[in-house]
Amino acid sequence: MSARALSDQALSRPGWVQAVVVVLAGLVAMGVTAALGLWAAGAADLPDGAFPRVVAATVVTSVGGVVELSGDVGGLAETAAGLSVIPLSVTLVGALVIAAGFLRPLRHRAVAGAGELGAWAGKVAVLWLLGLLGLALGARQTFRISLGEGAITDIGDLLGLTPEIGFTTDVPLSLFFGLLWLVGVLALALLVSRGAPLPGRLLRFQESVRPAAYAMVVLLLAYVVLGFVIGLIVAATRGHAVETFAVLLLGLPNLVWLGLTLGLGATWDGRVEGPFELPMPHVLDQVLRSSEVQAVNVGTLSEQDGRWWWLVVVAAVLVLGAAFVMAARSPARVRLWQHAVHMAVALALTVLMICLVGRISASYGLSVLGIGDLGGDLAGELFLRPRIWIALGLAVLWGLVTGLLGGLLAKRVRRRGATP
Repeated sequence: MSARALSDQALSRPGWVQAVVVVLAGLVAMGVTAALGLWAAGAADLPDGAFPRVVAATVVTSVGGVVELSGDVGGLAETAAGLSVIPLSVTLVGALVIAAGFLRPLRHRAVAGAGELGAWAGKVAVLWLLGLLGLALGARQTFRISLGEGAITDIGDLLGLTPEIGFTTDVPLSLFFGLLWLVGVLALALLVSRGAPLPGRLLRFQESVRPAAYAMVVLLLAYVVLGFVIGLIVAATRGHAVETFAVLLLGLPNLVWLGLTLGLGATWDGRVEGPFELPMPHVLDQVLRSSEVQAVNVGTLSEQDGRWWWLVVVAAVLVLGAAFVMAARSPARVRLWQHAVHMAVALALTVLMICLVGRISASYGLSVLGIGDLGGDLAGELFLRPRIWIALGLAVLWGLVTGLLGGLLAKRVRRRGATP
C-alpha cells in the first residue's frame, strides 16, 4: 500500500486526539467570544471574581443550556426573576469552529459508512458533554444587590436585610440541550458540505437537500456579515463603540436574523417595561416600551423611521440570491417547480429556527414588607416572541416565488448534468 493510501486511511479514521482538538477549539472560541462581549458590556466589573462564571454561563446558554436565577432577601421580603435568551454570536462561532473541525478529517472520503460517521461523531459528543459538564458546574454565582434609596433602604438597614440574587445551571437539561445542539451542528455540517461523505443509503437525497441547506447557511451568514459591517460603521461614526462591540460579539445574529423575518413580513409581539434597555436599535425600543403588548413589524417600525422598509428590499435581494445559489448547485435535471418546493421548505425551516432561538424573555421583581410590588416600581419585564404560523406561511410564499425565479436565473449557468 502506498504512503498516500496509508495517509488517506489514517485521515479517514479520526481518533480521540482529533476529537479533543475539535471540542477544545470550539469551547475556546466560544469562551473568547463570550468573554470579549461581556467585557465590552461591563461584566468584568462584577464583584467577587464572578466574571469567569458569567462567561461559563453565557457559553452554556449559547448551546441551549438552562440558567436559573434565584433571590434571597430573608423572610420579610420576596423576589422573582427569570431570564431566557440565547447569545447567538457565541452560538454561531462555536458552530462554525466545531463543524469545520468535524469535517476536516473526512475531506478525503467520497462515501462513508454510517458506523464510521457515528463513531467519529460519538467521540466528539462524549468529549463535548464532558466539557459542557465542567462549564455547567462552574456557572453559578451569588451577588448582593442594592435596595436603592429612600424608605426601602432605611427599612432594609433597620431589619438587617441583605438582598442577594444569583444564578445557577440546570445541569441535566443543559447537557440534554447541549447534546441536541451538537447533533444539529454535525448533521448540518454534513448536509452543507459538498465534499463531506455520506452513507450510501443517503446519497440519493443529497441532490435535493444539500443545495438547499447550503443556500440557507449562505443566507444566514450573509445577514451576519452585512450586520457586522453596519455595526462597524455605527461604531466608527456614532460613538458608543464599546457598547456596539458588545452587541456584535453577543447578539448580532439575534438582531439580523430578526431583521430577516421582519423583511419577509413576519410580526413579533413584545413589550419592555421597567429599566430594561434593549441592545437593539432605539426605534425598536420605542415601539416595545409600553404598558401593553406591541406588534413589531416593518409597518410599526416604519411609523418611527421610514428607512425600516429597506428590510423588505434586503430580504428580497438576499433570499433571491440564496435561491439562485441553490439552483446553481443543483443538477440540471431538477425542474423549476422542484426548485420552488425545495426553497419553500428550506426557508420555512430556517424561519422556524429563527423563531425558536430568537425569543427573548426577562423579568425581575422585589418586594420588602409590601413596599415595591413584584409587579411595580422595583420590577421589570422584557419579552419578544414571534407569531410563528404567520411567519412560516410567509416563508413558504417567499420560497415558492424566489425558488422559481432562482431556477430561471440559474438556467444561464452551466450546472452538473447539463448538456453543452
